[in-house]
Parts: sequence; C-alpha cells; structure tokens
Amino acid sequence: MQTGPMYYKGVYHFFYQYNPQGSVWANIVWGHSVSMDMINWEALEPAMRPSEPYDINGVWSGSATILPGNKPVILYTGRDLHDRQVQNYAIPANASDPYLRKWVKPANNPLLVPDNDMNATAFRDPTTAWFSNGHWKMLVGGKRKRRGMALLYRSKDFIHWIKAKHPLHSAPNTGMWECPDFFPISLFDKTGRDTSASGDNVKHVLKVSLDETRYDYYTVGTYFPKKDEYVPDNTSIDGWAGLRYDYGNFYASKTFFDPSMNRRVLWGWVNESDSARDDALKGWAGIQAIPRTVWLDTSRKQVVQWPIEELVSLRRKNVRMRNRELELGENVEIKGITAAQADVEVTFSFPSLDKAEPFDPSWVDAQQLCGQKGSKVRGGLGPFGLLTLASENLEEFTPVFFRIFKATNKYIVLMCSDARSSSLKEGLYKPSFAGFVDIHLGENKKISLRSLIDHSVVESFGAGGKTCILSRVYPTLAISENAHLYAFNNGTETVSVENLSAWSMSRPLKMNN
Repeated sequence: MQTGPMYYKGVYHFFYQYNPQGSVWANIVWGHSVSMDMINWEALEPAMRPSEPYDINGVWSGSATILPGNKPVILYTGRDLHDRQVQNYAIPANASDPYLRKWVKPANNPLLVPDNDMNATAFRDPTTAWFSNGHWKMLVGGKRKRRGMALLYRSKDFIHWIKAKHPLHSAPNTGMWECPDFFPISLFDKTGRDTSASGDNVKHVLKVSLDETRYDYYTVGTYFPKKDEYVPDNTSIDGWAGLRYDYGNFYASKTFFDPSMNRRVLWGWVNESDSARDDALKGWAGIQAIPRTVWLDTSRKQVVQWPIEELVSLRRKNVRMRNRELELGENVEIKGITAAQADVEVTFSFPSLDKAEPFDPSWVDAQQLCGQKGSKVRGGLGPFGLLTLASENLEEFTPVFFRIFKATNKYIVLMCSDARSSSLKEGLYKPSFAGFVDIHLGENKKISLRSLIDHSVVESFGAGGKTCILSRVYPTLAISENAHLYAFNNGTETVSVENLSAWSMSRPLKMNN
C-alpha cells in the first residue's frame, strides 16, 4: 500500500507498507523506493520501522508534505503502546540528500492523539497538508458509529495542531474512512495544482477508501477555505453508490502534485485475488497500478485518468488494424505482439444505435449487470471489446468490453472487465467488475478503450479514461507466449475496429531491486 509519494530535488519518492519478512500483513515498515521517471525504480533501505512508544505496534499509512524552503515532512499513523492510533511526523536526517535515505522521528511526537470521546482504533491516515488563511490544515480518517468522516486539524507551525469543531466532511452509513485524499483540480485544463491552491479556477476532490467495501470513492465539489467547509456538487452520490476512481481491484489510493511536469499523479494499491498460500509460494503479495495522471472532465462532474506519459518508453513492436468489421460472434486475433505483456489502444465504431437493448431502471449495480450480461451473452449493440490473456481455444480469457443500452432519454454504456473465465484454477476471486461510462454517443457513434496487459493484470481505461477497471487474474494456460489477444463482437449490430494500435511492452531496466 502506497504512503507519501512525492517529488523532491529531481527524484520521485515512493513509500509503501512493507513486510520485509514475508508476504502476509505483519511486521510492517515504511518501504522506500526512488525513481527518475516513475518507470524504473530502485529500492532503498526502509524509511521507518516501529521503534518508539507512539509507533511500536505499527508504522502505518500517511502522506508527505513539502514545506516552504523545500523541506519534506512525513505525517503518519503509529499504533502506540496502548494500541491507540496516533499521528506522528518524521523529517529527513539530511535534506541535502535527494534520495532522502535516512529519516528521523523528532522527540515531540506524537502530534495528535485521539480525544477521549473518539474511537482510538478508527483514527488514521493523515493527508498531505495544505496552507490557507495562515494555517496548515490536514485531514485524518475516522468514524462515529457508522458515519465516516474526514477530521480536520489546523496548525500555525506544523507542530501544534488543533482539532476543528466539525469534520471537513462526513457521510452517514459509510463506515470507516481510510486513506482520505483532498486536492484541488483545475476547471480549465489538464494541468495539476499544488495542494494548497484554491480560488475560482479550481474545484476540489475528496477521496475516501471505505473499509467496509474496500473500494475508493470520491466526490467533486467546492472548498470554502475561510469556513473550512467542503460541499460536494450534487452531480454524484456521496456514498457507497458514488463515483469510484476504479471499478476493479484498486484501493487506498493517494495522489501527489508533480511540479516537474505540472500534473497530479494517482497511485493505487492492487492486492492479490488468489490465496495466502499462493502468496507464500511466490514470496510476495500486492502490486501498484501504473501511475495515472488525473484531471477534471470537461463535464466537471468527474475526474479522468490516464497512464503517465512515461509509460510509452516501454513500447516496442507495434501492430495496427484499421476499419475491420466484426460481425456477430466474430473474434479477430491481434497477432505479432507479446499478448501477455502489451499496451492496446482501440476505437470501436458502429453505424447505428437502433439495436441497443432496452435498459431496466432497476439495473443500478453495474457489477451485477455485468454478471448477468457477460461477454458470452448475445446482445444488440455489444458486447464488443477485447479478449485479453486468452488461451488458444478460449478455455481461459479475460474480456474487457462495452454493452450499450437504450434508456428513456439517453443511451447507457456499460463497461466490464470480467474475470470469471480468466483461469481454470479453483479457489480464486474472479468477479465481473464493471462500471457505467458517462459518454454522449449522439452523432459520434464510437467509443475508445485502452488496456494495459501484464501477465496477471488487466488495467483498462474506457472512453479516454472516464471509467477505469483493473482486474487481477491468474491464467494457467494463457501464459507468456501461450497468451493470445482478440477483438470480438457478440452483438447483432456490426461493430468496426476503426483504429487499433497494440505494442509489445518491455520490462523496465530497474524493477525495484
């Protein structure tokens, strides 16, 4: 799980919850890796280990803040001698070292302890701090009964913090809010903003990781610095049925502002979908999704995500397909690339929307709908998309696809990444992940898909990154050179592969070793 990503003196820093003794959740330290490009990573010695009364039972998640004078500070949750969750800080032993190899925990820790009327086991994950109205401010995740909340704290000197009377935001029946993240996002372009930015040219995003569902939810809204109040726009649900960064296996995410590229970058943790025994056999568990650049959609109702541009440096052999029609039941193989490790960008088009299936208003759960109407279920306009990590005779495959429905006044687009057919192995978690895509088809009867395929990962971006789904899969046949990739259509309406470009992807030169 990522904690405290930042950019400092030309170096990207990535901290993470790490067990150096095994593949299970125990003995957690702050792992630390560095990179010049977020593609090639070098592992350093852990930045922090449990060592003091305030974190002897755990150095848990947190964030990094760059103070004036280019001074980095880590805020993190410690589990103390009494098993309370308390908030602490650490500073570099040598700020002139761009790799920040050594960190020091000052003697005046902890900075924050839970009030007597608070749940001391539900008080964790401090955010990156921001500065407004003469004060530093940060959020800490918490709950009161089942009301999740982002507790707000203020400080003039970053040492002495006072709890605000009211949370920055809360919502009923959502449970514990883990790993909150709060940041400004430009109204007018794709560039990022420093975490302290505010004003009429930005909206704000509040993301929370819900402990009860293990998904990341967010709202877009307005932050009022003088009142320290955040009000979500009424364009999405503020709760379990709300917007998600990713409708698949993606949790405890964290963003940071990258001043070198003037962008906001999102990291997300991807856990395993096999057994703890499998983890022990391979000697590790958990990966990171490809870092994503985040910006506000032109509708201003949601964010858009796209793999960082540095990823294209790993592209090698390229194959293309243009204007290839797909009839009902047709699969067309994309040959000539390493299908188990590939980057695929495709645009599908269709001549008419007339064959879109009627949409039942009761279909509010995209994942349930995908489970009912998978890639093998014939439709009108769709299902169409890609069959990734497919074995030669399709005993195994992970389909990523769209299905279009006709509602009363609009068309509804369902996007699925369905792992149910991904592996012949028993005992795996193989869900039919899915999300709806907010796209206006109208005269522009086409939709795009990008899928990053990496052996046990299929990370997909629908409609230019409006809807994202990451699946963990564990094929037994579709491995390495025995993996295949197909474009398919199982709808009665003919669909065209208007433009497809696929690349074999190479390994980074440094893989965190």
